[in-house]
Amino acid sequence: MTGSGGTGGRSSAGGRGGAGGGPAGGRGTAGAGDASRRNAKGRERNRGPQRNYTDQAPSQRTRRADPARLVAFEVLRAVAAEDAYANLVLPARIRHHHLDKRDAGFATELSYGALRGQGTYDAILARCVDRPLPQLDPAILDALRIGAHQLLAMRVPAHAALDQTVGLARAVIGAGPSALINAVLRKVAARSLDEWLDVLVEGETDATKVAALRYAHPEWIVRAMRQSLVAHGRPAAEIDELLEADNDAPVVNLVALPGLGSLDEALENGAAPGELVEGSALSSGGDLGRLASVRAGTTRVQDVGSRLVARALAAVDLGTAGQVGGTVSAPSAGDTEAWLDLCAGPGGKAALLGALAHQRGATLLANEPAPHRARLVSQALSAVPHDSWQVRTGDGRDVGAEQPERYTRVLVDVPCTGLGALRRRPESRWRRSPKDIADLGPLQRELLASALAAVRPGEWWPM
Repeated sequence: MTGSGGTGGRSSAGGRGGAGGGPAGGRGTAGAGDASRRNAKGRERNRGPQRNYTDQAPSQRTRRADPARLVAFEVLRAVAAEDAYANLVLPARIRHHHLDKRDAGFATELSYGALRGQGTYDAILARCVDRPLPQLDPAILDALRIGAHQLLAMRVPAHAALDQTVGLARAVIGAGPSALINAVLRKVAARSLDEWLDVLVEGETDATKVAALRYAHPEWIVRAMRQSLVAHGRPAAEIDELLEADNDAPVVNLVALPGLGSLDEALENGAAPGELVEGSALSSGGDLGRLASVRAGTTRVQDVGSRLVARALAAVDLGTAGQVGGTVSAPSAGDTEAWLDLCAGPGGKAALLGALAHQRGATLLANEPAPHRARLVSQALSAVPHDSWQVRTGDGRDVGAEQPERYTRVLVDVPCTGLGALRRRPESRWRRSPKDIADLGPLQRELLASALAAVRPGEWWPM
């Protein structure tokens, strides 16, 4: 979030909330002429100047949830209540509500923007609510965050943002909370984002706190990133550019599983060929679930970094790996290579490795300790012939002892804070704490030790 652009910028998709017809349109108005303002008994319902329903006539406000805003609300609820990943929930909700490309883009910006800017929006909302935010019902708070993002960082007219957010609340939360939401958002709408940021940082001398508010990051992350810049010989002043880059809307990267998928459909629908990795494309977003290859699982959304590391592992020549690791123990002729993804959830890299293993006549074991994430891994691998892979639900630290020197290639993507992927996982910044970093170190080392025990001698290749 920047003072001028908001979280993720003022998305052009926000323009769908303009005044006029349609569910995201502007305020309702009384009909033309005096007769339209009379009830069945002939009495005038509204004397004087025409009134704004959103501001003054509760009975006339929108009473249903606009599908795009409902999708965003459901995503925020899943993230908060179920510890879900927004990037996994959002496509499913878009398909469930049958959003077209335009509405899918609006729902995407609203979901990610509200999650990304949560800390700053909460600081603004705290100035507009007469009680501590933790005392609000979580669903009400999520609705307020959705309304705040529309008002402060999207090109949605204020009356449309108010009317539609209140309508969402009336439909899914209740009439009572909708009145509170209307009153709070009207206070939010009284200032622009820049004006609110000036109010929030007024008199604050701590540069870390100022940056945290202006760029919607927890203070501890701002402090850690500034220290990291200095430790790597970079000027501390670059922190603003780094935080701003975290808030840029990411480009969607697509990959076709080798030998199984094709990018033809994606390219025909506006995607551009990727330049860094073969079999990849860049998409402007929208509902990728409309693509048959995406629904089939043979084309997937996957970061470039994930693809590169999986392909690098598959590309290692086992005949020369021993030059680094020691004695070569490559499989003999006719022997099937066994590959291992030790920390496979939620399954993106495992799907690519599985497809590559299938091409080579190898097999893949994908290990994941959490049952619900193991199910995600199975779903990700479902497009790969089932005789090429297996999912193990268990502690990766045990694999090395249970299956020593079993695997020719091992990928160990240890659990981490995710702070390097905040653009693509906007909710991550609010889930982590400094304690997580201290707790993860020992676990990472134990998983690496297990991986080293599981790989055949001489076939470890440091990358």
